[in-house]
Amino acid sequence: MSTFSEIINKDKPVLIDFFATWCGPCQTLSPILKQVKDDLGENVSVIKIDIDKNPTVAAQFQVRSVPTMLLFKDGKQLWRQSGILSKKDLVSIIRQHS
Repeated sequence: MSTFSEIINKDKPVLIDFFATWCGPCQTLSPILKQVKDDLGENVSVIKIDIDKNPTVAAQFQVRSVPTMLLFKDGKQLWRQSGILSKKDLVSIIRQHS
């Protein structure tokens, strides 16, 4: 099993979705993230982190609302946003940082 730092230190973009099972917007975002992964394939990793099961990681990244997405590459945070984005916008943001 990989550690969190190993996951975000990849040389390709890693999109992390902080979510909660009780969050309506998170449920809306979930199929969008699947479409992004389907579109970009191996060019991106998409990781979902349940804030209720991983409060330490959520606190480490100061996640105060869900959904919150963070984009990493080579261990550096390149982008962050709370709320929902369209598949087109997410793919565009990830490609900008590829």
